[in-house]
Amino acid sequence: MLKPAAAGTFPLIFLLLVLPLLSTAQEKPLKKKHEWYLSWGYNTEWYTHSKLFVSQPSLGNGYYFDHVVAHDHEGWNDGIFNKAISIPQYNYRLGYVFDEDNGLGLEINFDHTKYIFADQDVRLIGSLNKLRVDTTIAFNQANGFYYYLNNGANFLLINLVRRWHLMGRPTGKIRLDLLGKAGLGPVIPHVQNSLFGKANEPHFQLGGWNTGVEGALRMTLFTYAYLEYANKLDYARYSGLQIYEGTARQAFATYEMILSLGLRIP
Repeated sequence: MLKPAAAGTFPLIFLLLVLPLLSTAQEKPLKKKHEWYLSWGYNTEWYTHSKLFVSQPSLGNGYYFDHVVAHDHEGWNDGIFNKAISIPQYNYRLGYVFDEDNGLGLEINFDHTKYIFADQDVRLIGSLNKLRVDTTIAFNQANGFYYYLNNGANFLLINLVRRWHLMGRPTGKIRLDLLGKAGLGPVIPHVQNSLFGKANEPHFQLGGWNTGVEGALRMTLFTYAYLEYANKLDYARYSGLQIYEGTARQAFATYEMILSLGLRIP
């Protein structure tokens, strides 16, 4: 038979043992906070000089243009509301952040960039009609020459993204973040050209690969909308590009500045 003191102690010991178990059972695991985001914007580019290699076996031609100078064609600088929004050089992003705490995510990153072989006196080296040549030509439409990736040099990347929070609360009126991105993907150029007065059939094609890194500053307003300014370096290698009776290949690097308006879906 329990003594009165022992009988009073037993319920107390029981509660001390059981209550922590009940508390643990009621706790829910913390869920990772994640989000989707998407954006649309416009860009401008600067290209490195490059060599453009041309192969036309049926014509006995195999040559290259040396030290090619090229430029972009913004389109947005003469208005974006007086034409379709996809005519100027544009870009879009679709991303998913796995965990808000560490800021890691994946992103589909597309830049519609325009590459135009500038009018210039350019050196041509190689074979024409099976004859060795090393000469300079005036590359312009009046002489039957043009070379455009003008409906797009078109960089598509699958990016790994890391985001660092700089200031503001996640649900505050203004939040500032820094983003770093790096990825790899295909190029989807629209090829349009004429060499020695012989034009190709303009078309889109898969034409090689590219890799890029991007740094961006993002200002989020009222939780959902954001403005993003980015600088990007890209390296692209194009091959098998259709020309008259043959193909062309080249490689160049690009520096981009990008301004986008986006929507965050937490």
